[in-house]
Amino acid sequence: MSPIPGSGLAKGLAVTLRTMTKKTVTAQYPDVQPELPPRSRGVIGLFEENCTVCMLCARECPDWCIYIDSHKETVPAAAPGGRERSRNVLDRFAIDFSLCMYCGICIEVCPFDALFWSPEFEYAETDIHDLTHERDKLREWMWTVPEPPALDPGAEDPKEIAAARKTAEKLEAQRAQEAEQAKEAAQPSQQAHEEEEGKE
Repeated sequence: MSPIPGSGLAKGLAVTLRTMTKKTVTAQYPDVQPELPPRSRGVIGLFEENCTVCMLCARECPDWCIYIDSHKETVPAAAPGGRERSRNVLDRFAIDFSLCMYCGICIEVCPFDALFWSPEFEYAETDIHDLTHERDKLREWMWTVPEPPALDPGAEDPKEIAAARKTAEKLEAQRAQEAEQAKEAAQPSQQAHEEEEGKE
């Protein structure tokens, strides 16, 4: 069946008329800031104290936009006769946001929670070289990272917390048992002391 002549034009005019009757809503940015969803991907913040220079983020980044430099330092032995250890010390941590595609892989693979999403998105620059944020700049973004959402009250405890609670309960039971044994050991000596006093 062939289409009715002019039906396409009629459909187009119907869409135009429907749109003309609706009130337009214009976001007055930058005077009015947009309401961003809680898990917005704006910029990445670095919590430097948690970084162990494991290089996982740089290796997994599909754009190769993370630059990390480090050196090794020798840590003296903690106990006498112990062994000296070496550890990595972070010298440079930079992210080139002109290359970043905001996939979030670096944040997901970080085993020590050193990288976080911030909802901040207003960091445009006139020079592309300024989009490479060094670790001082990345640390400043940490102040804009929102707090994590509250845990579900019905959820199971994380395995680390459950293991720590089990260990604490075991230690508490062991201490109670030792206190009971000490109390029982003290009773006969106290009885003997009372008997001696009675003889005198």
